[in-house]
Amino acid sequence: MEKLESKIPVSEPKLTGMQHLKIYSKQDILSLTKLRRFETKLGERLQIVQDPAEIEKSIASSKAKYVLFGVPEDLGAKGNYGIGGADTLWIPFLQSFLNIQSNDFFDGEEILLIGYFDFGDMQYLIDTTAKGEDEKIEAYRHALTTVDDEVEHLAKIITETKKIPIVVGGGHNNSYPLIKGAAKGWHKAGVIQLAQINCINLDAHADYRALEGRHSGNAFRYAEEDGYLQKYCVVGLHENYLPQNVWMDIVNNPFIDCITFEDIFVHEKRTFIQSVAHATGFTDDTLTGIDLDLDAIQNTLSSAMTPVGITPVHARQYISFAAADSKPAYLHICEGATRLTDGRTDATSGKLISYLVSDFIKTLSN
Repeated sequence: MEKLESKIPVSEPKLTGMQHLKIYSKQDILSLTKLRRFETKLGERLQIVQDPAEIEKSIASSKAKYVLFGVPEDLGAKGNYGIGGADTLWIPFLQSFLNIQSNDFFDGEEILLIGYFDFGDMQYLIDTTAKGEDEKIEAYRHALTTVDDEVEHLAKIITETKKIPIVVGGGHNNSYPLIKGAAKGWHKAGVIQLAQINCINLDAHADYRALEGRHSGNAFRYAEEDGYLQKYCVVGLHENYLPQNVWMDIVNNPFIDCITFEDIFVHEKRTFIQSVAHATGFTDDTLTGIDLDLDAIQNTLSSAMTPVGITPVHARQYISFAAADSKPAYLHICEGATRLTDGRTDATSGKLISYLVSDFIKTLSN
């Protein structure tokens, strides 16, 4: 299957530290926007990088408050023994997002759309040269060092200018470079005293596995170990997929908290909104990254797709409440797919994420 990203021409400047970043021009954006008389779409309103060779200056000079980019890769999910496909979501999301109506509810001019990272060269090299499953797993994990470095670099550039990164993945492995880059950037910008931020994560999994090499299941462990993650709270954690050692680490760490899916929806100890409010209260002492893993949403295509989960409306409520009741350091939506490597497809995933991203921006803008 031809990669969707290859169908869209992009600028390819040589950017120090971000060799895999592809930057969109206005023509690229309009090629995905369905223009119609008497209507204005988001693709006609949002901003683009004016000088791809001077991306830092372009971001700093933009009047946009939010900077959007994609990390369509599944190296992290595969490195976590997961099913590939997280690299298929970016373009379907963008097609939906750019065709949202620009109106009094959501103008679009407050967004700077940069582009996306294309790590397809590393994926191809691993798939064609690695021998056996164990060697591939190690190669995927090793490749993430490049992904980490480049995503961190862009997140740092954005937050140094006091703008909020909005990132559509890709695997949940990208939370590590986002936390690291955002903590460094917001600190350099003088917004936070220490290069540490908090994080709220709506997820069926804690993604707090052991330090066994980078993958989509241990981003928060690495971020904490390296000193960039201060407090972490998971909402909707599934008890059936919580390793005992991870559970004990959460229980014994005063800087980590969680509310399980079972406590919310089965035992009804808290309502969903009360659970999100607990998470925002737990992390309210500094800037907070807002994460949403699509595998938390029932029957939504992802590497760890679940028949039991929250609804899309719950996801929208989470994004809106968390944005309103915290000081967002970034927004990260990840693990979704429109096509998995096992053949399963879902054309609606991109539209779902466009709702979530627009909810986040509308909440903070109104």
